[in-house]
Amino acid sequence: MTASATTHKSGTTSAHAGPTGAALPGLALAAIGVVFGDIGTSPLYTMKTVFDPANGLPLNQANLFGVISLIFWSLMVVVSLKYVVLIMRANNHGEGGIMALLALASSSVADRPRLRHVLLLLGVFGAALFYGDGVITPAISVLSAVEGLEIAAPKLAPYVIPITLAVLVGLFVAQKWGTAGIGAVFGPVMVAWFLVLAVSGLMHTVSTPAILAALNPFEGLAFCMHHGWLAFIALGSVVLALTGAEALYADMGHFGAPPIRLSWFVLVFPALALNYLGQGALLIRDPEALENPFFHMFPPWALVPMVILATVATVIASQAVISGAYSMTKQAVQLGFLPRMAVKHTSDEQIGQIYVPAINWLLLASVIAAVIGFGSSTNLGAAYGIAVTGTMLITTCLTFYVIRYAWHYNWLLCVMATGFFFVIDLTFFSANLLKIVQGGWFPLLIGLLIFTVMATWGRGRQMMLDEARARAGATPLKPFMDSLLAQRPVRVAGTAIFMSIDPNVVPHALLNNLEHNAVLHGRVLFVTVAVQEVPRVAEAERITVSMLAPECYQVTISYGFKDEVDVPRALQGCTAHGMVLEPARSSYFLSRATVVPTLGAGMPLWREKLFATMAHNIGNAADYLKLPANRVIELGTRVEI
Repeated sequence: MTASATTHKSGTTSAHAGPTGAALPGLALAAIGVVFGDIGTSPLYTMKTVFDPANGLPLNQANLFGVISLIFWSLMVVVSLKYVVLIMRANNHGEGGIMALLALASSSVADRPRLRHVLLLLGVFGAALFYGDGVITPAISVLSAVEGLEIAAPKLAPYVIPITLAVLVGLFVAQKWGTAGIGAVFGPVMVAWFLVLAVSGLMHTVSTPAILAALNPFEGLAFCMHHGWLAFIALGSVVLALTGAEALYADMGHFGAPPIRLSWFVLVFPALALNYLGQGALLIRDPEALENPFFHMFPPWALVPMVILATVATVIASQAVISGAYSMTKQAVQLGFLPRMAVKHTSDEQIGQIYVPAINWLLLASVIAAVIGFGSSTNLGAAYGIAVTGTMLITTCLTFYVIRYAWHYNWLLCVMATGFFFVIDLTFFSANLLKIVQGGWFPLLIGLLIFTVMATWGRGRQMMLDEARARAGATPLKPFMDSLLAQRPVRVAGTAIFMSIDPNVVPHALLNNLEHNAVLHGRVLFVTVAVQEVPRVAEAERITVSMLAPECYQVTISYGFKDEVDVPRALQGCTAHGMVLEPARSSYFLSRATVVPTLGAGMPLWREKLFATMAHNIGNAADYLKLPANRVIELGTRVEI
């Protein structure tokens, strides 16, 4: 019973002020534990994937200089400049992530319906690709960490896959208890991880200082010009060093921009740069270390502790992606792109700590299939990147419309600001398209399936709304009520609350109630839940009330896409409008539609059947709206689409 996402242009900010002073270091520590896990564990597999013999790139000093130069300057340009400096300014009232950016971009072009529709499809596809990333990230991260056992104790090689699966199954099973209890250790563990990256990289760099030549951007340029096609293929693996960059933007709402920027420039970026330089220095001296350059950086006595630390770090990285999938699912449900799902809160203190069982088990099944099917982090590296670069490319496109139409910057400036990053993102995305046959089809397939579901659900809801309006005909709600009250229907004590998807349409539940019971309650409320295209709506703006007729009111409850929907709690705000609702004397009437697919001008029949299946199996509307179970009356109706 949630209205479609509505346009809301309430002054977007171009920068999130964030915390300052004493709170900044603490938030920066927390951000290190949550935001940087994915990009921070990339050194485990990036270099050995770039120089995988299957890619055909020979390992020599010139190529090492070129590849590490590309990695360093990609981190500088894509992460530091694009995300940390530019994209994090394009926040939706302090919130980041592709769904928040989509809401901001679509609202900025609300007066251009066709363009808005294209942006919605583009943003939804970007969100769908995130789920593909959410499958590959836990699989490749944990597997690459456990593969260190092959270096520490070669006899354990047959147990790498089983141990990886055990860790991943344990991680997903533990989701229902939340991360509140162990979240406090994420920051210190990841700080230790980045310090180890920095120290190990520095030691090898000092041993072979010639690797510092890779800091020259012309080394990367010379590498690309010399190798041509091989360099283009290598870019598909170089981008693995950037995976997790989107998390900097997506998690901005939790910490604010300043802590993320501080963490990146003070610790994370220097540690990553030093470690990649160190791996390059090691490979110059010992090309045989290519088997697993990260773990070969450490002496034998440190291998087992490093495997343990790496496994913990990759679990933390995976947790961030899993939590992000839950959060984005909730936002997509609020904005009307996914059907209602059971959402459980795992923390009494933090509203953002949620668990979505359906998504959890689907992710686990997909992750297990990826680990078993690909068998190694190198093979998974071939599948990784296409979803990440696709999301990056879409983020850049949406940002253009934000800075042009929401901030009203000069057109040429907007083209120059985003066009530079668009070319880079398109190059990385194109290089990853070459990996479709090698395994890139897997996350792409997941993204396409999710996109089909999201697009079908969004279109189906709109068709149902159009059908409801057509049924209402030329008689809006107010004239209908005027006509009804003129007939002096039998009134009974109490309050009837009719949940309506459209404030101007006569609810099916009211028509059915009048037909079967032939009575009208003493007080009638028509309540519409409207989700605005902002993260949160202030309590003072939560509820609006207008009188339709004596003791008949139209109520709109507004939420942001990150707010928690609670209709009874919101209706307490009616007191300020002179209405005191007694819970024991209030009944909630819901319309439960049975969707009947039909041939026609709507969607292809298979999509209509898919929508009908989803509509039949969606979560309980009363639970979603937080309605008291003993005060809910559901009345059914058939809807042909």
